[in-house]
Amino acid sequence: MPKKQGVFEKLKIDLRVGLFLAKRELQRANKWTTTLIVFVMLLTFLNLVVVSGILVGLIQGSLDQNKKFSSGDVIISSFLNRDKVDNSQEVIKIVENLPGLRAYSARYTAGGSLQAGYRDVLLKDEKPNSVAGQVSGIDPQKENGVTNLSSLIVEGAYLEPTDTESIVVGSFWFRKYNKNEFPGLTTFNEDVKIGSRLLLTINGASKEYTLKGILKSKVSEVDGGMFILDSEFRKLAGRSDYNLNQIAISLKPGTDPVIAKKALLASGVDKDGRVQTSEEAIPQFLDQIKTTFGLLGNAISAIGLVVAAITIFIVIFVNAITRRRYIGILKGIGIAPRAIIISYILQSLLYALIGAIVGSILVFAFLKPFFDANPIDFPFSDGILVATVSGTSIRVAILLLATIVAGYIPARIVIRQNTLSAILGR
Repeated sequence: MPKKQGVFEKLKIDLRVGLFLAKRELQRANKWTTTLIVFVMLLTFLNLVVVSGILVGLIQGSLDQNKKFSSGDVIISSFLNRDKVDNSQEVIKIVENLPGLRAYSARYTAGGSLQAGYRDVLLKDEKPNSVAGQVSGIDPQKENGVTNLSSLIVEGAYLEPTDTESIVVGSFWFRKYNKNEFPGLTTFNEDVKIGSRLLLTINGASKEYTLKGILKSKVSEVDGGMFILDSEFRKLAGRSDYNLNQIAISLKPGTDPVIAKKALLASGVDKDGRVQTSEEAIPQFLDQIKTTFGLLGNAISAIGLVVAAITIFIVIFVNAITRRRYIGILKGIGIAPRAIIISYILQSLLYALIGAIVGSILVFAFLKPFFDANPIDFPFSDGILVATVSGTSIRVAILLLATIVAGYIPARIVIRQNTLSAILGR
């Protein structure tokens, strides 16, 4: 036991001496050199956090928009082998009593086609001016309460509860908004505009509607959708059973979607349809892309981390080499080599710690709020900066660990030199 106490006592003394030597070394160091090293560590930290954060944010922005403008916090849909949510009206009653409910939207959906110029006589081999996509029957007010679709109108106006002769269509089907041209894609020609009469066909039944509005977002379900009143949809599609295809649920701020889902499952809703949070309902390929972008960001960040470690290595090594005689004298007067090594490690840690602290302030006080308020405008999403306290803490730990290794190795190399040779400068 006394032997162990002696070891700990020696370590304690070496730490004190190392701290003293590191303090003296930093006081005598060139301020510009110290500032440059800290700046390198700051850039390394930002590379670790910001690069991967933006890459993941590209997909996260798309997922957030899908939640905001389509799925809501929780969505109830039909099973994969069914086309409707069974006992939909009973499910609605359960949803209306869900704790934390803010709003919900009951939707009828089916594939359909929309044709312009349907009264025109087509020439031989001339294709009709029509498109095909998903048609949704909605209650405009309830849908707006969940997804705020009215805010996405770029032309015309949103549906009103009395618009039995109107339809709102996503921008994907209009050439002025969709510049992508590839084989098999059909869009309306330039003659179709607000006020045009269009023929909607669902399950072989057709009816004329007036184009009232055009929706534009970065959510495929919205941009490629067609929206009419739910009452009109039931008549056209022959839905007399009132069974729905989707129920999108928006929760009050602070309500956990997982808890809401568990409450629905406890009420037996899972017997009639699938219950998913917005995260669970995302397409698998988007989840895979998010993971891939995260790995790509980490790979790029790792390169920056290696560069920073090499920088620290060179700085400590050059510093130790130029002060060989000083180190030799310290060893000659009885300063333990471990204390000298600790002094250089502490110097390295201080550089990294200052860089990480300044970087964290920049990320959470300036960069993240800026990107949240001004997302990057990408064709498929509004990119944000994804940065969490836990994730950033892990990156800080990695940076500090790399710095400890980069400070220890060169100091260890120089310290191992013969004391007399170091003092004589040989």
